[in-house]
Amino acid sequence: MTVTATKFTPEVLLSAPRRSAAVPNSTGTLALFTVSQYSFESHSKSYAIKVLDINTRQSTQLLDDSAYTEPTWVSETEFIFLKSGDSTTSLMAADATKPDSDPYEISSFNAPISNIKAKDIGNGTVAFTCTAATTSLGKMYNAADDTKPQSTAKVYTSLFVRHWDSYVSKNKQGLFFGALKKEEDDGTFKLQDPGLVNALAGSRLECPVPPFGDASDYDIGPAGLVFVSKDPDLNPALWTKTDLYYVPLQTFTEAEPPLPQAVKTGELQGYTGTPVFSHGGTRVAFKRMRSRRYESDKWRLMLLPDVADLSNVQEFYKTSDGAGAWDLRPEAIVWSNDDAELYVTAEKDARQRIFKLPSNPLDARDLPQPLTREGAVGDFYTLSDDRLFFTSTSLVDNSSYSIVDPASKEVGLVSSSSKEGKSFGLTRRQLDEFWFDGAGDYKCHALVMKPSDFDPAKKYPLAFLIHGGPQGAWGDSWSTRWNPAVFAEQGYVAVMPNPTGSTGYGQALTDGIATDWGGRPYNDLVNCFEYIADNLPYVDTTNAVALGASYGGYMINWIQGHPLGRKFKALVCHDGIFSTMSNWSTEELFFPMHDMGGTLWENRDGYARWDPAAFVGEWATPQLVVHSELDYRLPISEGLAAFNALQTRGVPSRFLMFPDENHWVLKPENSLVWHKEVLGWINKWTGLDTTGLSGDTENLSLD
Repeated sequence: MTVTATKFTPEVLLSAPRRSAAVPNSTGTLALFTVSQYSFESHSKSYAIKVLDINTRQSTQLLDDSAYTEPTWVSETEFIFLKSGDSTTSLMAADATKPDSDPYEISSFNAPISNIKAKDIGNGTVAFTCTAATTSLGKMYNAADDTKPQSTAKVYTSLFVRHWDSYVSKNKQGLFFGALKKEEDDGTFKLQDPGLVNALAGSRLECPVPPFGDASDYDIGPAGLVFVSKDPDLNPALWTKTDLYYVPLQTFTEAEPPLPQAVKTGELQGYTGTPVFSHGGTRVAFKRMRSRRYESDKWRLMLLPDVADLSNVQEFYKTSDGAGAWDLRPEAIVWSNDDAELYVTAEKDARQRIFKLPSNPLDARDLPQPLTREGAVGDFYTLSDDRLFFTSTSLVDNSSYSIVDPASKEVGLVSSSSKEGKSFGLTRRQLDEFWFDGAGDYKCHALVMKPSDFDPAKKYPLAFLIHGGPQGAWGDSWSTRWNPAVFAEQGYVAVMPNPTGSTGYGQALTDGIATDWGGRPYNDLVNCFEYIADNLPYVDTTNAVALGASYGGYMINWIQGHPLGRKFKALVCHDGIFSTMSNWSTEELFFPMHDMGGTLWENRDGYARWDPAAFVGEWATPQLVVHSELDYRLPISEGLAAFNALQTRGVPSRFLMFPDENHWVLKPENSLVWHKEVLGWINKWTGLDTTGLSGDTENLSLD
């Protein structure tokens, strides 16, 4: 029997179980995953490591200690994981077929470690790798060992000063390796001498790449390590260039490994990502961008045919003009069991799909074939029978595990955390989409989310949701921060347009926003609004609200000063730019340098042209402003400036801030307040029910 929520509220969204991607063992019989769940009754989070029997589709809880993280297979039934202490980390092991047995400790480290990987490299050896902050000597760093200074001052002579949500320290991330072998007497794993060794010591390199790098920034194989790192000779705030490096290893017990060697990619000088060894262990597939200063350049799929020759790199679908014949952006990469094919995920028309292609660029004459159609595929793996096991989400389902047959393209559901949305009272009948004319000779796409009790004979207020990035897109995927279903279940028809700058519709549309922030994208949104008014009779565009975050927040401020702003009853700006003239308070300076067409002193007019503050004299629509203290991407002064302007002009407005959140509001209790404030604000101005919304947070207000 499926338990269904009476209404999909913020509380239901935020307290729903959150499953990780499931990782199958090599035979595809079992899959490990984690589940966390927050309770607003106890104000606490529960956590468990579970195993899924792929054949019976039944799951079993193995461990429920919140200190246990990153379960990783080391055999068909055994797995390792991390146990976090106050200032130490233990590497633990357990058997997934023995849920009642106690785990045991393999080794302990006097530092926090993370991003672990393990791979059987033969001869009874399991290669083990992890990352950790390091000292100037390349050893694992533990902040608890530091002598507390008498002053809190920080002095910088180079960039970054701060990045994302923290001030940058001198402790770079190192990539450590070691070897695990089983003891003959008791069958337990033991870390072999000399223990864990930092492959990056003395190299000036860092992996993973901050601030969002993870275990996908490197891979391990019988021939050693491949990893991604920023070019140490370039200023990381001004350039995006990251390179692929190779460290040859034979036993993973080398006390003094060779220095990393760079892989040469010619004119491709941008970001590098997702290196993956072939099963044979000599080939590496990865992706690379061309531009050194464009974070949203198109990923090119690359092949290193042999790690013995780092100068011979081949590009899939290469064309003479450098654009590439495949106009999509590959993300995750997986080799087929026989290494004859590659499977990659890529965004296409608001869906993240799996595609198949030959693993040799010379054989890849036809464009990759899509294997999936709906939803957003995340992590995926090959099973022993050549099928693919994948984790996905959708606009109505927060976690699904499925299997697709690459030959027939038949997809079978193994497990859905929400019973395909039924637990939330959501169905795919609520979803729709349309294409509308863009501001030029192109079409734009929009997704639609209707209330679960939708009646086509009625009219519903419009929630016009503008995505961030700006090089991003709304997709058929789940979110716990901006979830269209939350708005739909309040009684809105939520429309999510993907205007100029969006990804998944070809690189030209993505690139089109550069130096045109308030131009084509704004006019696309105007066209979208007009399309809704003319073609969706169930939407009341005279009772509409618009909301956006990051670039979407910028666009809210831009809309305020332009005619489209008068079409809405209320606006919500989350972490938006108030003035492009102050955008150099950000940290990743390559971003405004690319999108605004140079530095502030080289192209001041380019910054001024798209400055929302220049039109603040037109601001008149009631607006909620949300910003957080730890947002160093777009500092809180931007939100304060917008609120100051609104208040001075006498425009009904409200300011919500979080002292302990960054660009995203992630803590459950804070997120609940965010949702109540946002929904309470828009419901107030559209006449929808505000019961249990912003009124519940009035005690937090200083009004």
